[in-house]
Amino acid sequence: MMLEKEIFNIKSEAEFQRLAIEVFRFQHENVRVYRNFCNLLNTQISEVKTIAEIPFLPIQFFKSHKILAENSVEETVFTSSGTTGSINSRHYVSDIGLYETSFLKAFESNYGKTENFVILALLPSYLEREGSSLIYMVEKLIEKSNNPHSGFYLYEMDALIEKLAFLESNNQRTILIGVSYALLDLIEKTGFQLKNTIVMETGGMKGRRKEMIREELHEILKTGFGVHKIHSEYGMTELLSQAYSVGDGLFSCPPWMKVVTRDTEDALSYTFERTGGINVIDLANLYSCSFIATQDLGKTFADGTFEVLGRFDFSDIRGCNLMVL
Repeated sequence: MMLEKEIFNIKSEAEFQRLAIEVFRFQHENVRVYRNFCNLLNTQISEVKTIAEIPFLPIQFFKSHKILAENSVEETVFTSSGTTGSINSRHYVSDIGLYETSFLKAFESNYGKTENFVILALLPSYLEREGSSLIYMVEKLIEKSNNPHSGFYLYEMDALIEKLAFLESNNQRTILIGVSYALLDLIEKTGFQLKNTIVMETGGMKGRRKEMIREELHEILKTGFGVHKIHSEYGMTELLSQAYSVGDGLFSCPPWMKVVTRDTEDALSYTFERTGGINVIDLANLYSCSFIATQDLGKTFADGTFEVLGRFDFSDIRGCNLMVL
């Protein structure tokens, strides 16, 4: 399919806009759930000329519907984590190659060749279940690093501390990717003064600790690891692309991904440089849905960056709930 090749070769905003409209029309025609949703909004397909006119599917649909292009067969199914008794999202992926191309290109555009790093992963809550897209991505990054010191750590904090000390003493460039609560657990066992290691948090306390704003979390982690910056990865089960922050709290998207913010009171209106609900355009998500209204809150800026400020209170998800109903 021609779109698959074009998506990862976007060079300009005009190309992104053109491809987004093409992907929208393809998904409207081939993804029944998305087509029905657009029809409920009385979307006139021929009149959609810009991304501002494209409907965004509330992310809750991934919990209740199979969102997959007709005549496509899933190669794998990614599932979200959740609390006991909750319904988890299911992302049916018909071409895992799109995901691999997306995360490898995005990672290397931010950090350079994967082979230059040891990749250490502290992701216990993800390792303890099946179907994590984050684990799939990090597993491939570890494999591509082609370094015997790369690997996952479950709760082996002492072994990880020893490994970090060894790598630091050998001036080995390292990336430590961790879920927030596990990184906090690690620095409570010992303090660090890391010179050659990038610390990247993937968010989430997973019910293990009290939630805190990103600025507070990063200040604690910077002190504990002895670093000037904490990097962040922004992704989710329902997407095939990730945005990265290299330590300033602002996330940058790869060329085939864009974040816009919707008004918290009116899900069909958009905001700029003030808090709104995060809508994601992920063109790599070609055979599912590329236009997703998340439950995250954030701000977007003129240079295309965005920040994540938190999540909607469940009693206050006005826009999404109205659209679901």
